[in-house]
Amino acid sequence: MTSNQNTDPTQEQTSEWQRDLIQKLATSSLAEQRRARRWGIFFKFLTFAYLVGIVYLYTPDLEMDAAEHKRHTALVELKGVIAPDKEAGADNVITGLRDAFENENTAGVILRINSPGGSPVQAGYINDEIKRLRSKYPDIPLYAVISDICASGGYYVAAAADKIYADKASIVGSIGVRMDGFGFVGAMEKLGVERRLITAGEHKGFLDPFQPAKASDIAHVKNLLADIHSQFINVVREGRGERLKETPDLFSGYVWTGEQSIDLGLVDELGSAGYVAREVIGAETIVDYTPQEDLLQKFSKKLGTAMGRGVGKVLTSESISLQ
Repeated sequence: MTSNQNTDPTQEQTSEWQRDLIQKLATSSLAEQRRARRWGIFFKFLTFAYLVGIVYLYTPDLEMDAAEHKRHTALVELKGVIAPDKEAGADNVITGLRDAFENENTAGVILRINSPGGSPVQAGYINDEIKRLRSKYPDIPLYAVISDICASGGYYVAAAADKIYADKASIVGSIGVRMDGFGFVGAMEKLGVERRLITAGEHKGFLDPFQPAKASDIAHVKNLLADIHSQFINVVREGRGERLKETPDLFSGYVWTGEQSIDLGLVDELGSAGYVAREVIGAETIVDYTPQEDLLQKFSKKLGTAMGRGVGKVLTSESISLQ
């Protein structure tokens, strides 16, 4: 009795198809593993680069760090509008000045100013602190160096310096005080809009832009501005002393070039920060003490602003204010 050794062709085809499928699955799995490995390497490299970048940003400049331990000129920047919570706000500038004076290797301090002015209160804080620091550290001079503009509150600050330097094309002065506003009375009449303002206090709504200005209100504000203007003039006279060449226009709010300002006694000499450090202080190496925001602070501020705007939209209904 013989056994049938013939194999079913259909069965052979099925087995071959299964082997091909297994081989393709294995090949595909290996390829997927290779891709995953490559992407893993890529993301590890990306993470490493990101961490290196963070470390680079947060690590102080080694050269500057070394310079702080040698005799040097300290630099503090006052840039932009002088106002609370701004780069040129009193807290920021004063922090930089204190750090500069407190370093035993500081040969002199340069306050480099590029500001159109701003809050007389903030400018007054900085002016007072400069005078205090100069008195506390009498051997460390402080020089104001004007770059593009030093007007109004900017000059209020500069007046406290030992000397003031500027470029010949710098804009200097604007020793005056202003209050800005608009009147919409005519526009409301044309639109047929009625203003309803309820106050407690006879003059609480004075200078309301939607009502005609009263002569008594204007006189009151002019008196207020004149008082602040007088304070400004006294600060300039105290700071500049006999160097000041007073003219009828000096305290009028006009501005002058740096070159013209020398003739008026508003500026002592022409010169840049580099010139003052090298030729006047005698310490060419400059170390910047201006406080800088780190990335986390900037992100937090942006996040806070965005959240504040969102909340503000919710709270835009009628409200009572004591402002």
